Amino acid sequence: MARACAVCGKESMGGFNPQSSGMNRVRAHRRYQPNLQPLLITRDGASQRVRVCTRCRRTLGKSAR
Repeated sequence: MARACAVCGKESMGGFNPQSSGMNRVRAHRRYQPNLQPLLITRDGASQRVRVCTRCRRTLGKSAR
């Protein structure tokens, strides 16, 4: 299972650690991971457990108007 959201496809992205002091600010590489949570989703009449980001989980929980 990949480290990506099953609904929107959000994956990890690269960035830099913030530097707070010093004249020569050396940027250290780091990875930003999505906040994935397990969720039971019903697809084609069968429920399956998938990893979903919190934004999609929140949206899926809302009722349609």
